[in-house]
Amino acid sequence: MKTIVQSPGSATIINAISTGCGSAFGIKLYVTAEAKMKASNSSPLTCVADGDIDTTLMEICVSKVVDRFKEYYHVDEIDKGISIKTSSTLPVASGLSSSSATSNAVVTATAYALMNEYQVKPDDKNFNKLDLLNIGIDASLEAGVTITGAFDDASASYFGGLTITNNIERKIIKMRDMNQQIILVYMPNRCSPTAQSDVRRMKLIAPQVKLAFKEALNGDICNAMTLNGLLYCASLGFNPVMALDALEAGANAAGLSGTGPSFVAITSQKNVEDVVDAWSSQPGQIIHTEVENEGTRVIYSG
Repeated sequence: MKTIVQSPGSATIINAISTGCGSAFGIKLYVTAEAKMKASNSSPLTCVADGDIDTTLMEICVSKVVDRFKEYYHVDEIDKGISIKTSSTLPVASGLSSSSATSNAVVTATAYALMNEYQVKPDDKNFNKLDLLNIGIDASLEAGVTITGAFDDASASYFGGLTITNNIERKIIKMRDMNQQIILVYMPNRCSPTAQSDVRRMKLIAPQVKLAFKEALNGDICNAMTLNGLLYCASLGFNPVMALDALEAGANAAGLSGTGPSFVAITSQKNVEDVVDAWSSQPGQIIHTEVENEGTRVIYSG
């Protein structure tokens, strides 16, 4: 028996690191996790990720789910091992929530594999969506792949659409579907792990980021995203020219996603080629994708 779960990445509206409050929306780039119960627990856990990717986060996710499963369902020991395999269309260390998508996918796949094996079901208290989301955030913090826990990114990945959040309290302030639009991602030829970013410099722009956050709360997502992106470019030392070129080419919004290095633009179909042309002179990859409103989901279980 196996369980396959797919979790989307997300793009930043408001980066929560400077103020503790943030906003993000799901995009159609995915991490897929496959969980299988093994015949025995003689080798209790096997984690395999495509590419040269550290599996520490995956291992911590599985461990936390197993511990919670034992607590919830009064199981003393898991008498079978678990095999986890992930694949991804989401660039790692890019500012597109690859860690959040990985934790959401692995946690959910593991939980459902265990529930299938022991013939139990999730309910309002045990392994509901918020519970699984928070297990993944706890694992990400323990693995050191996030600074705030990234509740904004993780919730957008788990529920899809747009989320506006208080990351400190792990509270969703607003959540809704996003209108379907073209999303363009410029990915330079380098990575930028969030945990290695300069938090002190990001805290300096907190008053200005709060203004951008108010714009998001008021529904002006495009201006909020652009302002946030320009502020974090200044704080983190990224050249804002990619965002400005996209805006000049007709994008509705453009800015740095997460702590970079990727830039994201929201655009209408008629301006897609102009934005692509504006970015094509720079070294790196341009990814065409769309808004993802469905979120993390089990695509096979049996």
